[in-house]
Amino acid sequence: MSAKSIDTILANFEKIGLNDMDNVKLMDRVDTKFIFSKEQFIELLPELSKHYKALAIDGKTISAYESLYYDSEDLLFFNEHQRKRLNRMKVRYRKYLDSDISFLEVKHKYKGRTNKMRIPSDELYMNMPKDHIDFVNDSVHFDDFGSLVATLTNNYKRITLVGHDINERLTIDLDLNFSWNGKKVTMDYLVIAELKQSKVTRTSPFFQLMKNRKIRPLRLSKYCIGIIQLDPTVKYNRFKKKLLQIAKIKTNAA
Repeated sequence: MSAKSIDTILANFEKIGLNDMDNVKLMDRVDTKFIFSKEQFIELLPELSKHYKALAIDGKTISAYESLYYDSEDLLFFNEHQRKRLNRMKVRYRKYLDSDISFLEVKHKYKGRTNKMRIPSDELYMNMPKDHIDFVNDSVHFDDFGSLVATLTNNYKRITLVGHDINERLTIDLDLNFSWNGKKVTMDYLVIAELKQSKVTRTSPFFQLMKNRKIRPLRLSKYCIGIIQLDPTVKYNRFKKKLLQIAKIKTNAA
């Protein structure tokens, strides 16, 4: 089913604008991720209209994003994620392509909670300017991570849903692709849903929907998956089960 068909389903959702999003920014939050196929997503999307409003910007409910990730030269952030460190970081530029607005973001994950800090940026800088380096240095919770370099570009489309009766956001990412140094990998069969809550609430309508469909939460990083797809030299033993699950979704979607 095409994006146009998804748009048709989203037309039945009650809409919410950017000005109404302040109460659900949830910059300090708990994230719970789920993965499934685009076909499964299209099946469950009408059910979500009963419980969620859809963010609409200039009448559009599907937004295009581009992210440029930074890491140390020895991929410290990637490796700390693979080691399942409770205290880990992510540094990226994110551009909202439809509105041409960009931010430099630092995400700090500690004991299951995510705290996101960000500042506006004119563009996605391949070489980070000094004031941005200073912001990262003030934000990163590592004693010595060395200098950071750009490592990966990620493009995708996102649908943002906001709970009717519960303070939570649900983002749905689709049409993912990763690129670096002339190499590109497309994963348009995969959908990544991320439930953002101030604390884990399993009575959430989306939690219940996933439980009914026997889709379990999965800790997954788009950045890490992209690095694995594009760099054959990295070690990723602890990601193998997740990659097998992604491969199964791909096979079933073929």
